[in-house]
Amino acid sequence: MADDITNETAQTVAAGQLRAFIERIERLEEEKQTIADDIKDVFAEMKGSGFDVKAVRTIIRLRKKDQAERQEEEAILDLYKAALGMA
Repeated sequence: MADDITNETAQTVAAGQLRAFIERIERLEEEKQTIADDIKDVFAEMKGSGFDVKAVRTIIRLRKKDQAERQEEEAILDLYKAALGMA
């Protein structure tokens, strides 16, 4: 009987913990969607101001990389463009 109570308690605790994790993830997903919508609005503002959004996205992607990583990527692109007669 004591084992049954212990198992039920453990299951109740595990179920509560699982529910808490899931609810946290759901809240974070909602926040993530709100942030994504805000970012979309900023890009729309930029486009309305005459900026090239595709170029800005590229700049943002490049700024996430460190200098060495950017230089390596540029060197590889230069090599490939030269091989295709684009340089």
